[in-house]
Amino acid sequence: MIRRARESDVPAITALVHELAAYEKSSSLCTVRAEQLRSALFGAQPSVFAHVAEHEETVVGCALWFLNFSTWDGVNGIYLEDLYVQPSARGGGHGTALLAALAAECVERDYTRLTWSVLDWNTPSIGFYRSLGAQSQDEWTTFRLTDDALVELAASAR
Repeated sequence: MIRRARESDVPAITALVHELAAYEKSSSLCTVRAEQLRSALFGAQPSVFAHVAEHEETVVGCALWFLNFSTWDGVNGIYLEDLYVQPSARGGGHGTALLAALAAECVERDYTRLTWSVLDWNTPSIGFYRSLGAQSQDEWTTFRLTDDALVELAASAR
């Protein structure tokens, strides 16, 4: 079963995010706490949204996403930040169902894009996404500012 996340799902979602970080070999970089996710998902101004996959009344997967905006299309889209299904539940259609729920959100709201990133080495996921008709954006390179570089650039704005 796929449904929108409820506040009571926050501990399970937090655990899934940490499992995803471990899968991506980045556990040391994942510092999110349940209180942070609760605020981001269910605070006065939510900045992220989530769907969960349940199997036998247990949350086994999640999709965390937020709105982006296409200046070319002039409408919002969905950026999928995290998609994760526990290994024991893989192959049961949960990942496809989570992505289908997000595609339905896009279609229902007239959003033109559902976008996400995947690590280059994650060939099982790449194959899965391609099997659904997703196309890689190989001509784009993702950049990120963090830590000292972020602080230094921010200081130059003053």
